[in-house]
Amino acid sequence: MKLVSWNVNGLRACLGKGFLESFAALDADVFCLQETKMQPGQAEVDLPGYVQYWNSAVKKGYSGTAVFTRVKPLAVTYGIGSSEHDGEGRAITLEFDNFFLVNCYVPNAQRDLTRLSFRMAWEDELRAYLKGLDGRKPVIYCGDLNVAHEEIDLKNPKSNRGNAGFSDEERGKMTELLAAGFVDTFRYLYPEAAGAYSWWSYMYHARENNAGWRIDYFIVSESIKDAVNDSVIHPEIMGSDHCPVELDIF
Repeated sequence: MKLVSWNVNGLRACLGKGFLESFAALDADVFCLQETKMQPGQAEVDLPGYVQYWNSAVKKGYSGTAVFTRVKPLAVTYGIGSSEHDGEGRAITLEFDNFFLVNCYVPNAQRDLTRLSFRMAWEDELRAYLKGLDGRKPVIYCGDLNVAHEEIDLKNPKSNRGNAGFSDEERGKMTELLAAGFVDTFRYLYPEAAGAYSWWSYMYHARENNAGWRIDYFIVSESIKDAVNDSVIHPEIMGSDHCPVELDIF
């Protein structure tokens, strides 16, 4: 089964930058999007053979997630059961026969970490949510998680220490999640792979110079880590400041 996750940084904009061609080329069974920045119906997204599920933020043009799947799920839920966090369209969960798929766009801590407390509360609630699901069947958790976990996961760790996405607090929450029985599939398969990034700033020719961050992930329950065939980053695919990431499993 092939799953793809991509922060498209505005799907309407990405549609004008080759999204449909990239979607077809990736040929995923399940395609997860983050930062759609739209309500259903604001753009025509014609994907024959796929069922579409959308979770849009109450605030128009902000955040939002979507899942397009050609494997019909048993059930679909929106949010993580948090009244504080669920108005931003940040999560969709699909239940399949053998696993739960959780697609998330994790809150950014923002410049000067002004939203760090909101982010920390999200992390604790999400971890509890994932552990609850994992008690029922294995979990595949994907999306823009807005954190580079280790120094190998970004180009300039020393100058970015303490910045949003590389604060000790955010990195610590990722460590807690992994310690709770989950596996970062890319790092599990490629523990020493450097220069493997999924996001680049639009400034300073960052993508051209591969001065990036790996902040887009597929994370799975420990119980299915050996079912992972590959975890792939696609920096060659343009259209957003993020690139798609892929999981081949089962």
